[in-house]
Amino acid sequence: MDFYDAFIKPYESYQTYQIVIECIAMIFGLLSVYFSMRKNIWVYPTGIVSTVLYVYILFVFGLLGDCMINVYYTIMSIYGWILWAKNSKDQIHVEVSWAKKKEWIYGSVLFVFSLLLVTVIYYYKPFIDNHFSMQNVTLGLYHLDWANWMDVFTTSVFLVGMYFMAKQRIENWIFWIVGDFISVPMYIYKGLGITSVQYLVFTILATIGYITWKKSYQKYHTLI
Repeated sequence: MDFYDAFIKPYESYQTYQIVIECIAMIFGLLSVYFSMRKNIWVYPTGIVSTVLYVYILFVFGLLGDCMINVYYTIMSIYGWILWAKNSKDQIHVEVSWAKKKEWIYGSVLFVFSLLLVTVIYYYKPFIDNHFSMQNVTLGLYHLDWANWMDVFTTSVFLVGMYFMAKQRIENWIFWIVGDFISVPMYIYKGLGITSVQYLVFTILATIGYITWKKSYQKYHTLI
C-alpha cells in the first residue's frame, strides 16, 4: 500500500464535512495530549471536544470498540476534570505518582471487562448494522478482520490508560504508548489516514509524557 492508497484515495469518497470533522477532532486530540504532558487540567475540555467528534466518526466507519471508548472518554473526562480540580493547588496543575497495588487490580478487572464487552458488541454488530433488525441476519464473530480484533484490544488498553490518567498515575502513559502504536496501522487499514497520523504523533508525545511525568515525580520527591 503506497502513500496515495493509504492517505489520499480513501478521502475521495468522503463528504467534505467528514474530513473537516476528522481534522478538528485530530487538532483537539493533540492539544489534549499536550496539556496532559504539562499536567494541565485543560487536558479534559480539549479532550472532550475530540472524543465527542470521534464518537460520530468511529460509528460511521464501524469501529464500534473505539466508538464506545470515546463515549467512555467523555464520561471519564468529566470525572477526571473534577478529580484534577480537587487535587490541584492552583486549579490548573496536579502532582503525579505511581499506581498502587489496588489500582492495578482495578485496572486489570477493567481490561478484562472491556475485552468481553466489546467482543459481545461485535457479536451483535450484524444486528446493529441492519438497523437493529434480525431479518436475514446471522450473529457471530465471523465478520471480524484483524483491524476489528485490534480495535477490541486497543479499546481495553485505552480504558485502563484513561483510568490511570484520571488518578494522576504515571503508568497511564505506558498504556497510551502501546495503544497508540497499534492504532496507526489499524486506522490506515480502515481508511482514516488523518487519524493514523494523529496516533503516530500520539505515540511520540506519550513517550515524552512518560519521561516528563517520571522526572516530575522524581524532582518533587527530591524536594520534600
